[in-house]
Amino acid sequence: MDFLVTEIVAYLTIFVLPFARISAFMLAAPIFSLQSFNVRFRVFFSMVLTFVIVDTIDFDASALALTQLMTLIIMQIFVGVFAGFLLQIVNGAIAVGGQAISNSMGLGMASLVDPSLGNVPVISQFLIILSTFIFIAVDGHLILIQMLLQSFETIAVNETFSLELIFRVFLEWSPLLFMGGLVLALPIMISVLLINAGLGMITRSAPSLNIISVGFPAILVAGTILLMLAIPGIIQRIGRFWQEGFSLIGTLWGF
Repeated sequence: MDFLVTEIVAYLTIFVLPFARISAFMLAAPIFSLQSFNVRFRVFFSMVLTFVIVDTIDFDASALALTQLMTLIIMQIFVGVFAGFLLQIVNGAIAVGGQAISNSMGLGMASLVDPSLGNVPVISQFLIILSTFIFIAVDGHLILIQMLLQSFETIAVNETFSLELIFRVFLEWSPLLFMGGLVLALPIMISVLLINAGLGMITRSAPSLNIISVGFPAILVAGTILLMLAIPGIIQRIGRFWQEGFSLIGTLWGF
């Protein structure tokens, strides 16, 4: 079977455009962006998804000039990276909340290395791992793959998209990075603050008491107990964050 050079170039063009969006999304989206998923796996998985979706893409790629092709590739990369970045804000909010809890408990100096967020306190690492389990439990990875493939029906690879919508979505969603962390940490922070106030009253009534040797273990134990009691509410809140993130991606991609 003989193929013309123009046909090969046209097919490669149709293949490259969805591959750019899918691979960019894999680099930025939760779970898939972890270092445990090496580059070879990401490239292979992106190629598999591209082969699944490439037959549904139908437009005249031979009529594209080089500048038009490069513009479309950059747009596809931007669509994929931006969608993945929006979901990473959820992990950022959880890390901020865990850091606030760690600082209130006196664990701010105890840090672990997170492959996606760098050095984070112990509580942040625990909450991020918990968030990852919740993400997998609700089949978040499958939801993302399904939404990614469906995005080619609403945002064609040869069409432009609204930058105004992207800016509006970003401005509405970015405050979650701080507000979400505050919502997670505020109950424990207030409780630890009241414990600190009680220890201050004890110190005033018994000046000979070494508040450092007594207060730090008391706050640490009390903070750990409060965190255990708050876990069910934290799990519900994190699950709601992921659901809102999926809904936001659907809004961005026109679902």
